[in-house]
Amino acid sequence: MRLKSSQFMSVNDFPYCINHKIHTDRNLPPIHDHDFVEIVYVTDGEAEHIFEGELYHVSAGDVFIINPGEVHTYKLEPGSKLEIVNCLFMPTLFDEVWLRGLGISESMDYFYVHPFLDKSERFHRCLNLRGQDAEEIFSLFQGMSNEFEEKKKGYSTLIRLQLVQLLVQLSRLYQKVKDSTEQVNVKTQERKTLIKRICGYLERHYDQKLSLSILSDLFNISSRHLNRIFKEETGKTVIEFVHQVRITRAKKLLTETDEKIICIAMDVGYDDPAFFTRLFSRKVGCSPGKYREKMNGNAVDDGVAFEEDRLLQSM
Repeated sequence: MRLKSSQFMSVNDFPYCINHKIHTDRNLPPIHDHDFVEIVYVTDGEAEHIFEGELYHVSAGDVFIINPGEVHTYKLEPGSKLEIVNCLFMPTLFDEVWLRGLGISESMDYFYVHPFLDKSERFHRCLNLRGQDAEEIFSLFQGMSNEFEEKKKGYSTLIRLQLVQLLVQLSRLYQKVKDSTEQVNVKTQERKTLIKRICGYLERHYDQKLSLSILSDLFNISSRHLNRIFKEETGKTVIEFVHQVRITRAKKLLTETDEKIICIAMDVGYDDPAFFTRLFSRKVGCSPGKYREKMNGNAVDDGVAFEEDRLLQSM
């Protein structure tokens, strides 16, 4: 369904209109597009915005833009409602000479009027405003609504100015969100890089004495913070990761060498062979000797069996 600007505004005189609407599941508009720009501000309720075949959840404080030719409608749960202010206008509302006089040009950000028609410059369809930001933007919508309803002398000029102010404010808010997101992304990448460095260090120095204190000094980070972010990134604590690396190395030595289990325990960083045997049994499901037997297809010799019995008895 195609909506025409002539249905809502005087296209030649003042191509602008602003409405307050309450949508329910019983009075939703059919899926449609239009030949004008629509700015929507959600004042209350929540719904799914069906936009170009995709669903976007919207709720109070959200503001989004539908460009000419873009297909959309809403989907609501039974008994729920969505209250919105929608501002409709034609791009011809703004004269280019007038805009340049205000210092606004085509080179500016998405919200600075001209790039409205550029579909490549969208911002995930929505700005999620809360607190003071939401109040200030709503105040601008309300000011335009009052001027449009009362139609006092000079109202069209004031609405043009207020709409440009709205667009500039939205541009600032969008840039703030964008900058904040980029900062978070940078910090996230820095953290991932740090964890990779720590993992690499642990994989190279697994046979040495390792502790949170040593690592925190080496990488200039507190022990508590180190263990927390390491767990978040890897799913393991630092100590669990060290045990994993050591056990993996021990399995390799058990299958590729004839070294005694006591020696292998020392080789992978455990001073206490009994602890190594107990840990290996818990992690792998069998003792080191049984593991060697299973992997090599040989029976455990009496010397290995005696050694493991002695270690297990000492636990």
